[in-house]
Amino acid sequence: MNSVTMERKSERLRRVRLLALWTFVWTISTALVVFGSEFIWNGTKGLTVFALGINILLGIGMILAHRNFLEILDELERKIQLESMAITLGLTLVIGLAYSMLDVTDVIPWDAEISFLVMFMGICYMLAIFMNTRRYR
Repeated sequence: MNSVTMERKSERLRRVRLLALWTFVWTISTALVVFGSEFIWNGTKGLTVFALGINILLGIGMILAHRNFLEILDELERKIQLESMAITLGLTLVIGLAYSMLDVTDVIPWDAEISFLVMFMGICYMLAIFMNTRRYR
């Protein structure tokens, strides 16, 4: 393997690790906002707003790390990512609104929780990546 290919793989691995780190830190900060408010600072609004602000900043960092990761991909990998994101966005919008309407119209006996939609989104994205990778390779 030539040195350019090795450098590209090394840079790709570095960006994947950086994206994983940002995602992990953002996820921890999300848990801190929710559980910290309830168990650590007993609902103090000022601390909750501060923690939420940090969470938003870390989320923006995660988004930028993801964009940075996409820049290193070749055309086929970018196409797979773009199509997977489009499928995920569309399904999340359609299913999310339907789920919300089920709640608003009292068809379901529970409240529509955003956590279910986030899980649905993650599953859709993983399946779309898997299916698109198989289709194009």
